[in-house]
Amino acid sequence: MLILHCIKKDLYEKMQDRTCLGQELLEKNPFIHCSSIEYFWRVSPHFDHEKEALVLLVIETELLDAPVKWEDLEGCGRTYPHIYGPIKADAVRQVLPYLRKEDGTWQKNPELAETADR
Repeated sequence: MLILHCIKKDLYEKMQDRTCLGQELLEKNPFIHCSSIEYFWRVSPHFDHEKEALVLLVIETELLDAPVKWEDLEGCGRTYPHIYGPIKADAVRQVLPYLRKEDGTWQKNPELAETADR
């Protein structure tokens, strides 16, 4: 299954040559926040204020060594994937730009268009 993680482009570029990504993220949280493609439109408003360039890591969960737990930590009735450990670089299938509309909100990447929002 493919999931997304949104990250600052410059931070990703610092770690992109490693075999495992995200150690810096795990120093702040016990897991790496992710989203299904279907629910990313619900998460994307959290990034509207961000001025730095962002990218979306498209991650293949079956290729991860770290456990992925689908959790509803906010009690919203939806579960989101959390990776409890570093992300194997081989599990990152694509790195897509975080596209914005003129109003600054997220614009769904053409590569993700096949997946309907829920």
